[in-house]
Amino acid sequence: MSLSSARRSAVFLNVVIYRIPAGLSILWPPSRCPKCSYQLKPSENVPIFGWLWLRGRCSNCLFPISRRYPLVEAASGILFLLIYWRFGLSGQTLGYWAFFSWLLALSLIDLDTMTLPNSLTQSGLLAGLLFQAATGAGDVYPLMNGIFGAVLGLWLFEAIILLGSLALGQAAMGGGDAKLAAMMGAWLGWKYLLLAGFLACALGAHAGSGAIALGWLKRRQAMPFGPFLALGAAVTALWGEAILSTYLRLFFPVT
Repeated sequence: MSLSSARRSAVFLNVVIYRIPAGLSILWPPSRCPKCSYQLKPSENVPIFGWLWLRGRCSNCLFPISRRYPLVEAASGILFLLIYWRFGLSGQTLGYWAFFSWLLALSLIDLDTMTLPNSLTQSGLLAGLLFQAATGAGDVYPLMNGIFGAVLGLWLFEAIILLGSLALGQAAMGGGDAKLAAMMGAWLGWKYLLLAGFLACALGAHAGSGAIALGWLKRRQAMPFGPFLALGAAVTALWGEAILSTYLRLFFPVT
């Protein structure tokens, strides 16, 4: 993936986040103003700088353009640079650019709509298995690890949903969370899926408790869990090996 491809990906993420929940095509028409349908020129569609050049307004009808567009583009750019810094120029870098793009899109859609679209979780799962097959270079283990991770993620979170619903007397989380966990398992494998799931639950529990204490959230009020799953997956993808090594060294030292 070239720099120009990464730039186009950052712009395309905003298209995915806006259009998929609205049931619109992500391929046609090209980027345009949601009010007057004015099609953006290439110079107006440059990540971050296009928004700044337009001063946050459509050049045709002056309709305000949300600040979230440049923020998403900046976030994706930072993530791409972080992945490159961590893994260098490698197949893993290219794969994780795609993986993190899926995670970012799903997180923001979940924040907006409290849903995780099947079209994204299923395509992300398939992409994860293709990534495992490609990185395996003929070795079947990475692909089988991805398949087992996907199955484990689905079953584990389906079990959490069932047990949590029985304990709370209401839905503990949405079915889309289990599908997102399956997608994460396809990319990370079963071992790192467990770490990502643990991190997501810990982060979600602390954030939920803090939101309730601050009065931002009522008890038993639903909150999107997808962003916490995505954050747990991102941390695990970048530093999972170091986290597990440190854990084993601290609690299971070799004598």
